[in-house]
Amino acid sequence: MSATADHAETSPAVRLGFQPEQVVQEIGYDDDVDQELRESIEEVIGSDLVDEDYDDVADAVVLWFRDEDGDLTDALVDATTYIEEGGSILLLTPKTGRDGYVEPSDISEAATTAGLSASKSVSVGKDWSGSRLVTPKAAKSKK
Repeated sequence: MSATADHAETSPAVRLGFQPEQVVQEIGYDDDVDQELRESIEEVIGSDLVDEDYDDVADAVVLWFRDEDGDLTDALVDATTYIEEGGSILLLTPKTGRDGYVEPSDISEAATTAGLSASKSVSVGKDWSGSRLVTPKAAKSKK
């Protein structure tokens, strides 16, 4: 296996489903975010992450969220307005025992309420856990 292929296998951004040329919007950036993960995503997509002021549709959203950041359901609903139908949100929350930790049950409930489904959860650094949430590919009737 080549070194490049090996790196691609282990890159957190690749494991999380990011792909070249995607537009990825970042919400909730602060001094405590995982810079290595951010750089990994930018390396894979081949450009900088766009910020909260980006006014077009993104392929994916990276949402850094801490318990004290407000209502998670509202944050997820807001994030879905920025992405393509069928796009994904990478919800990043502090790991157990870290300041701002969010209970997994709160994440699950907020995601369901926001109309998202969790496709995988991963450790993305020493301080952050990630949940990959996907939007429905098409609106489905609930009746």
